[in-house]
Amino acid sequence: MIDMTPVGTVRNRRLDPQDSDHWGGEESTIVVDERFGDAGLTGLAEFSHVEVLFFFDRLAERDDYAKPLHPRGRIDLPAVGVFSERGPRRPNRIGTTIAEIIAVNGRELRVRGLDAIDGTPVLDIKPVMRQFVPSGVRQPEWVDQMMSEYFD
Repeated sequence: MIDMTPVGTVRNRRLDPQDSDHWGGEESTIVVDERFGDAGLTGLAEFSHVEVLFFFDRLAERDDYAKPLHPRGRIDLPAVGVFSERGPRRPNRIGTTIAEIIAVNGRELRVRGLDAIDGTPVLDIKPVMRQFVPSGVRQPEWVDQMMSEYFD
């Protein structure tokens, strides 16, 4: 059994878990839990980006993971297994996004490009370090089609 307690909560204007495009300009504030005090985010402002792990708390897992599905329900894209796409209806409902840091103030971390709706529980926050981003990342062409408006 794994037991997790969120480290914070997302605050932004997005309320609908089905709202799924144009995240690039979305600004959010992650309010970190009081147990980390005002110093929990100390040093983070020196980084340009954070990786935010969060919990898709308003969407149920899929009923069947054995059958490949078309990402985002788009039949123009190939059917793929659950671990070949990043949708929210997945095992354990964990999401992860790299977001740009705008500001750090006490227990508040302001970011741009986080694709999580208002009230989403944040499981962890990690600074993005170049050493963890591999060069030469490869992906299929259909991903560019699917993501064409995701962060625009």
